[in-house]
Amino acid sequence: MKKIVQLCLILFITTLTFGQNNDKEIIINTEKAIKSLTDSTHVGWKSNGNVSFLFNQSNFNNWLAGGENNVSGNLGINYNFNYKKKDITWDNKVLSSYGLLQSKNAAFEKKTDDRFEFNSVLGKKAFGEWYYSLFLNFRTQFTKGFIYSKDINGQEIRTENTNILSPGYLTFGPGLFWKKTDNLKINLAPLTSKLTFVDKNFTSMPDYVKGSYFGVDANKSTLYQLGFYASGYYKFDIMKNVSAENALNLFTNYLEEPSNIDLDYSLSIVMQVNKYLSTNIAFQTIYDDNAFAGFQTRQIFGLGLNYGF
Repeated sequence: MKKIVQLCLILFITTLTFGQNNDKEIIINTEKAIKSLTDSTHVGWKSNGNVSFLFNQSNFNNWLAGGENNVSGNLGINYNFNYKKKDITWDNKVLSSYGLLQSKNAAFEKKTDDRFEFNSVLGKKAFGEWYYSLFLNFRTQFTKGFIYSKDINGQEIRTENTNILSPGYLTFGPGLFWKKTDNLKINLAPLTSKLTFVDKNFTSMPDYVKGSYFGVDANKSTLYQLGFYASGYYKFDIMKNVSAENALNLFTNYLEEPSNIDLDYSLSIVMQVNKYLSTNIAFQTIYDDNAFAGFQTRQIFGLGLNYGF
């Protein structure tokens, strides 16, 4: 009932304005009234999410050009839970995905994806669309990661290289948060702490080279960095039933080589066929010279089953 009364007031004010102002003023006043109603009604918690499963298969029979039978699947979860009340906003996002590839002649199943990420930004209104903010970002993986090679007999072997919380990244700090909508926002944090966690077993080997495992020194399990952090998020519709979601994170360390910028960019394009079926394209690139002296990239393309909640 309260919402209906407010909406009636908006229509009434708009009607009165019609006889007194020009078209431009009508639009401005109407937008202000709608924004006021939106701000007063969209309070408390609001959540939404999506579960997707991507499937790929290749099958060859007497195929002279060559090929190897394989099947792969990738499960992903994208979940948002945001809070708003008066001059306070609290945006939270969980991203997780895991995928496996099985080839007919391979000795081991191989991962195609392994990711867990949690983002949280707490903001208090400062001015305009800017908020004083406190953010937190946490990233790791679910299972062990391996480097694959062959022994002297040509048999495939693997060596454990990563695991859950090895590495794990925790980044947090105060800053300024600009939020146009839930689909367009930027966070700037000039005094950010970044902690890298690893399993001490990886840094305690006799032939360990200083800083060679994600930048962590020998016989230690953590690396602390202090620097500037910037993040941006933008989701938009390319055309009807085709959406693109972009996320960019940048970090530079004040304590060592501040001109060297760590980058993490991801792009997800979803081409919706119907409510449950879509074609999904995912691309991610990471630059972090503590992990690898170059760009890490991954690309995933497949037919997806989706469920929104």
